[in-house]
Amino acid sequence: MIEALHNVQAPAGPQAEAVYHLWLILLGVCSVVFIGVMAALALAVRRAPRATRDTPPQIELLERREPRVVRGVVIAVAVSGVLLLGLLAASVYTSRALAALPLAEALHIELTAHQWWWEARYDDAEPSRIFVVANELHVPVGRPVVVTLRASDVIHSLWVPSLTGKKDLIPGRTAMIALRADRAGVYRGQCAEFCGYQHAKMALFVIADEPDAWQRWADGQRAPAAAPRTAEEARGRELFETGTCAMCHAVAGTIAGARKAPDLTHVASRSTLAAGAIPNELAARTAWLLDPQAIKPGVRMPATSLSPHDTAAIAAFLGSLR
Repeated sequence: MIEALHNVQAPAGPQAEAVYHLWLILLGVCSVVFIGVMAALALAVRRAPRATRDTPPQIELLERREPRVVRGVVIAVAVSGVLLLGLLAASVYTSRALAALPLAEALHIELTAHQWWWEARYDDAEPSRIFVVANELHVPVGRPVVVTLRASDVIHSLWVPSLTGKKDLIPGRTAMIALRADRAGVYRGQCAEFCGYQHAKMALFVIADEPDAWQRWADGQRAPAAAPRTAEEARGRELFETGTCAMCHAVAGTIAGARKAPDLTHVASRSTLAAGAIPNELAARTAWLLDPQAIKPGVRMPATSLSPHDTAAIAAFLGSLR
């Protein structure tokens, strides 16, 4: 499986760093308040008079005025108010820092959440250069990325802790999040809003490449699917185009052009299948084709009714799509 960073304490971009600093402030303030409250509670318990069978509770003590206690409560309330105002100021400062990312020359991606996978559409001023991938985002290091967020079915939430904060994706509404990766690496994202049975298996991998490497990847994604090189791959392509696969999936350069499921034009270049559920290897790919419900129960892909020989041919064809 792919090795990916998923750690809010290891920011790799300005947004994640701003959120991390706010978290440190919240942690510090809340820790001090918690310690203070526990210390006051311990002191109150220690000084409280003890009632026994021979000395019943002294009700008159409840009516006794305690100037020191009143002063302590007033001071505590004042300090709490100051701390809350400080946290509010830190939150506002963080929000402004998140919005301060310069977006000139930004890369624009439209990300749509489905149950339970991610569809990414790379926009371009020239329509012929637009391409679609699934469950992975490749971004160039040092370049701002504007991600337009949509949901096709239920509420989802995008969270890539090493790059940015959380953002909800709500059906019928469009949201936007901006991020920038300052160093190359693989960063794991996750749907952070319970969205159904396979919510936990809805990962998104953000791969930050150096600009030249990213450009090569993008050019490769714009190309049509590679032609089959072996008889088995050719047989797999024929079965894919004439069977039920083409009713949901698209492969550029073939007659398969459906948009109900992930685009498979370059599926073999991805590290995982089923939104991070299994590695993109021949054995796992074949098992997924034979019975996807055994791997990801509830997924909308039905089990194949093909023979093992035909299933192996389709798996070989998919393995050639780099």
